[in-house]
Amino acid sequence: MIQINSEKIPEEFAQYLQNNSDIEKVGNLQITLAMDEAKNKTIIVHQYSKAPLLTQKALHYDVANPAMAYLFLMSSSGGILQGDRHHIQISVQNNAIANVTTQGATRIYKMESNYAAQFIDITVGDNAYLEFLPDQIIPYKKSRYFQRVQMTAGADSTIVYSEIVMPGRVAMGELFDYDLCYLKMVAKNKNGKTLFMDSLKLDPKHEFSRMGILGTKSVFGTMYIITKKEQLQKISDEINSVLENSDLTSGCSFLPEDCGLVVKILGDLSEDIKTLMHQCVRVVRKHVLDSSFAELRKT
Repeated sequence: MIQINSEKIPEEFAQYLQNNSDIEKVGNLQITLAMDEAKNKTIIVHQYSKAPLLTQKALHYDVANPAMAYLFLMSSSGGILQGDRHHIQISVQNNAIANVTTQGATRIYKMESNYAAQFIDITVGDNAYLEFLPDQIIPYKKSRYFQRVQMTAGADSTIVYSEIVMPGRVAMGELFDYDLCYLKMVAKNKNGKTLFMDSLKLDPKHEFSRMGILGTKSVFGTMYIITKKEQLQKISDEINSVLENSDLTSGCSFLPEDCGLVVKILGDLSEDIKTLMHQCVRVVRKHVLDSSFAELRKT
């Protein structure tokens, strides 16, 4: 096991550290959002960034959810490079509501040495609501990437987190030509109790096209929904109805101790999976916020 400060990196990445001179570049982004009761909208109350990570001011363009802050995470490097060690911390304080996405796809560039890692910490306070819906991850040929996400949920809070993983730069003929893509998810309540853990290790040396793994599909997405237990059954029923009416291969299950739901989707195109995920978000908003969901505005 490799150790970066307090972060543990799976031992599979040790083979890519050829020498001690490998340069590690640390990007940092910290954002705290809170509800401005006087203005009845969620605003940024703390922001710190270190290149290449950055964000812009909160936008409030949603007529159906005027209190919701919309944020875009950006990178001046256009992607994740060898040696990058990015740390992102997003805190949504009590009663605030926010949607966070990325400016575009997360591109994991080709690497000659070392690997890249990104650590995302999401904390949502009591009665707060956060959607974290980044664009797809694209691991380029010969890339190695580790991502650890930790979500901490307050009482009666809701977190919707999604990720879509591409097989590579499909237009360039790259299909599972990366070295390693390792995604780890940990969710806890505000008292530190672990709600669930999920890990996904994609090593293209193994065959993905087998039954029970990807089959004939090449793009897959995962959505985690943590919300109040009394809302879960209705949300689950409606999401299952949405999935059954889709041509994509998908499923929805309860998370341990009924802390939430997990949705898994397989497809051939990231846009198809994203569209289906947005339909799931529409269900969550209906039951939690009693409001609608429109397409995310990227321009």
